Amino acid sequence: MEQLKENLSKIFDNYFEEFKEANEYIYNNPELGNKEFKACKTLTDILKKHGFETHDNFSNIPTAFIGKYKNGNGGPKVAILAEYDALPGIGHGCGHNLFGVTSVATGILLKEVMGDVAGEILVIGTPAEETCGAKVEMANAGVFNDIDIAMAVHPTGEAHVRSGESQAMEAIQFTFKGKTAHAAGAPHEGINALDGVLMLFNSINALRQQTLETARIHGIISNGGKAANIIPDLAVANFYVRAQTLSYLKELVERVKNCARGAALATGTTLEMENYETSFANLVTNKKLSETYEKNLKLQGVVKIIDKEGFGSTDMGDVSHCCPTIHPSFPLTTKHLTGHSVEFACATIQPEAYKGAKEAAVAMALTAMDIFTNSELLKEIKEEFKNSSK
Repeated sequence: MEQLKENLSKIFDNYFEEFKEANEYIYNNPELGNKEFKACKTLTDILKKHGFETHDNFSNIPTAFIGKYKNGNGGPKVAILAEYDALPGIGHGCGHNLFGVTSVATGILLKEVMGDVAGEILVIGTPAEETCGAKVEMANAGVFNDIDIAMAVHPTGEAHVRSGESQAMEAIQFTFKGKTAHAAGAPHEGINALDGVLMLFNSINALRQQTLETARIHGIISNGGKAANIIPDLAVANFYVRAQTLSYLKELVERVKNCARGAALATGTTLEMENYETSFANLVTNKKLSETYEKNLKLQGVVKIIDKEGFGSTDMGDVSHCCPTIHPSFPLTTKHLTGHSVEFACATIQPEAYKGAKEAAVAMALTAMDIFTNSELLKEIKEEFKNSSK
């Protein structure tokens, strides 16, 4: 493994300028979810150049792709997932430019060292993680059902972060409808839709005392009326409801919806509820797979690997309900970074960022080789997946 690590390190260095150019191009051409045509082409062009069979419009998603490399007969299937969507007004404030390039680099490194080892590498481009989450659609379509393991490593600050947990999430829009009237001249003739929204917020605030500490309910008023002298006949609130498990999320969502139903009843408004974004499952990290990845980080001399609480949500959670999955993070810098910020985006193209990216790519490639060559390890990983609570 020591020699293999050295070989992978040299291969990364040999192709470094190519990876750097792609990273900076995607950084300078940020594209929102499901509009990542430039990023998609950039990443698939690199994979084609290095001998991968690529397909655009993967899973009928225009900016998704898959790159395949099959070696020998049989063997495990290892999926390396890439993200490359940007944020509105910020650009790559979540670092998905380097995320995508690191995943592609991993596939290339792995292909170069497979030799006569049997197995299949799948580099899968998954758009729009920040919004509708293409991995959810892919999971529902069965894309990950026959994959042996899936890996993706996200940029962060400070240090390498172990794959942990993320929250299941449902995005709900509440629309209250009433009746307009002059707010001073004839208020008794109106039905105030905004009152419905305000009562919803108050009811949810009261509900929080009876929820688990790990749950999160947070929302905004996206439409509260047009003028102060008109009783609004339409008011809209958008909420995220998050929980550590899908079962508790389902229970909590129903309680939140009951808050909305009660608010509508109390104010005489009518209520409509719908999902305005894709719901995400919770991330279930495969611990045996995570330990293998961590071992391969340490093989490179990485000593600081930390835990972080998972209070966000990601569509990687849906993948983890289909096959053994890890979703750790690699550092762009040893300093603290705030996600979804301009400073985070800028850090992705600094020289220091490529150190963490290289460590992650080499560790993922080494982990894949462990899977390809150690059937007992894969058996343990699959047994854990089978028995894990989701």
